[in-house]
Amino acid sequence: MKKVAIVTGGSRGIGLAIVKQLAKDGFNVLMVATKPKENNQEVLNQLAKQGYTVAYSQANIGNSDDRKKIVKEALKHFGRIDVLVNNAGVAPLERNDLLEMTEESFDRVIGINTKGTMFLTQAVAKQMISQEEVDGRKGVVVNISSCSSVVSSTSRGEYCISKAGVTALTMLYADRLASEKIWVHEVRPGVIATDMTSTVEAKYNKLIDEGAFPIARWGLPEDVANVVSAFVSDKFQYTTGNYVDVDGGFHIQRL
Repeated sequence: MKKVAIVTGGSRGIGLAIVKQLAKDGFNVLMVATKPKENNQEVLNQLAKQGYTVAYSQANIGNSDDRKKIVKEALKHFGRIDVLVNNAGVAPLERNDLLEMTEESFDRVIGINTKGTMFLTQAVAKQMISQEEVDGRKGVVVNISSCSSVVSSTSRGEYCISKAGVTALTMLYADRLASEKIWVHEVRPGVIATDMTSTVEAKYNKLIDEGAFPIARWGLPEDVANVVSAFVSDKFQYTTGNYVDVDGGFHIQRL
């Protein structure tokens, strides 16, 4: 029996790399994204040609009905859920100083990144609890947060707050779900080459050139996907509530 993974924000960037890696690892995958399936048909066709089974759900995790839809469609296509990768997230539409942040921007970013992650995990966890164990577990949840959960960026404070919330959710769900044999992990990407970071490419190139990152290069979506792959494998049977920085060593405090 093939295990089943849901990957939110799965049509591009880090999410797409995770979809590809988990498919390669032998999972049936539900790719969740906000745009219509036709917009992503080309990549779905490519995955099918490689022999991978990837279904698609158009949904916004910030919407309650859409969160229910994600669970229903995973069960419709595959009958169970073994892995949830909470990757979907948004940056502020506009970078503003903390003193100029609007409530509308705050509500949007928190509503998707934190609230959406909170309640999709709740819905999926209930489904996992109802299932039979496989390889000693009922499921694994991996939250893709950010180095911004612990690093200050005062021009996008709502994003930092939202990702700090995801870090708290990792701790809380790891605690609550361990007795249900569901493990919860977190990956904190640093500067990864994606659409989200393309608008500030010059800024990050400068930081890399100045030595801010001990491993002096941009991170790749595949770097994140490889850590997710390890977390959902059978290699972490006595580990929950932990995180891995995928940031080229940026978190290291140096004199």
